[in-house]
Amino acid sequence: MNMHTIRRILLFFAIVLALPVSAQAEGLIADQSFGKADNEIVVTFTAAADRAVVEDPANYLVYEEQDPDIKLELTGVVLSDDRKTATLTFAEPLNVRVPHVVTIDRLVESGAAATFKVAQPYLGYLLSILISALLINNFVFTKYLGLCVFFGTSKRKDTAKGMGLTFTMVIVVSAIMSWFFYQFILKPFDLNFLQIVIFIGLVSLTVQAVDTVLRKVNPALFNAFGVYLVLVIANCVIIAVPLILADNEYNFFESFMLSLGAGGGFLLALYLMSSVRERMDLANIPPTFKGVPIAFIVAGQFALAFLGFSGLSLF
Repeated sequence: MNMHTIRRILLFFAIVLALPVSAQAEGLIADQSFGKADNEIVVTFTAAADRAVVEDPANYLVYEEQDPDIKLELTGVVLSDDRKTATLTFAEPLNVRVPHVVTIDRLVESGAAATFKVAQPYLGYLLSILISALLINNFVFTKYLGLCVFFGTSKRKDTAKGMGLTFTMVIVVSAIMSWFFYQFILKPFDLNFLQIVIFIGLVSLTVQAVDTVLRKVNPALFNAFGVYLVLVIANCVIIAVPLILADNEYNFFESFMLSLGAGGGFLLALYLMSSVRERMDLANIPPTFKGVPIAFIVAGQFALAFLGFSGLSLF
C-alpha cells in the first residue's frame, strides 16, 4: 500500500467522523432572522442552549458574506428564559440587504462550532426594493427629483396618467438596458467612468422610440405631452435609477423592481398632484398664489405626508 492510498483512507475516515459533528451543529439551529431593531439578529435553537456559552460575545464570529475579512462588533447576547432564543446586538446597524454569516464556538458538546447564514427571504427582499422606491423613498416627494416634468404634466388627470405610464415604460426599458451594458460591457472592460454618458444615451434611445410610437398610435396624447416627453431624457429620476443599480450591484430582478418602483412612484405622485390641481382650479385662491406657487405648496404638503412612510419595513 503506497503513501497516496494511505492518505486517501485517512481523509475518508476524517470526513466520516466529522459528519456527525457537522450534522449535530446544524441541527441545533431551528431558525435565524434579522431582529426588529436594525442592529439585531435573532437565533432560535432546537433545544435549550448553554447560557454561559450563548451569552458570551467572545464565542461569536459574524461578518457579511461578501466581506469575510470585516468582523462585525457584537456588543451583547441575551438568551430567553426558556434558553431557546438568543438576541444578538451589534454596535452598528446591519445591512440587511446582504446575507450575514454567524459562527458560534463551543455550541456543540464536543466543542465544535455551528455556522449558519442569516438573510432575508429573497422574494421579500425584491418586494422591499419595489415598495421602497414606490413609497418610502419616492423620488419626487422624498428626493425631489424630476420636478420639471412633475409640475408640467400634473395639471390634468388624463395627461398625468399618460405621462406616468409612459415614464414607467421608459424607465423600466432603459434601466434594464443600462444593467446589461453595465454588467457585460462597462464592468468587464473597466469603463465605469462612462456610466453617465452611456446611460443618458440609452435613455435618449428609449425616449426616441416611445416618441415615434406615440406619434403614430396616440397623436392626441403626444400633443398633450408637448415638450415634456423630450424632457424625460434629462429627467433626474430616469438617470438616477441606472446609477443606483450600478452602485448597489443589483442583479436583473432587483434592477427590474427598482425601475418599476421608481416609475410607479412617479405615476403615483403625478396622479395625486393632478387630482388636487384640478380641484384647485375651482378653489378661491389668492391671486398671488395661483399657478405654480400653490402647486409648490401642495407638493410640499405631499412630501410631508410621505415622510410618514419613513422607517417602514414589511419584511
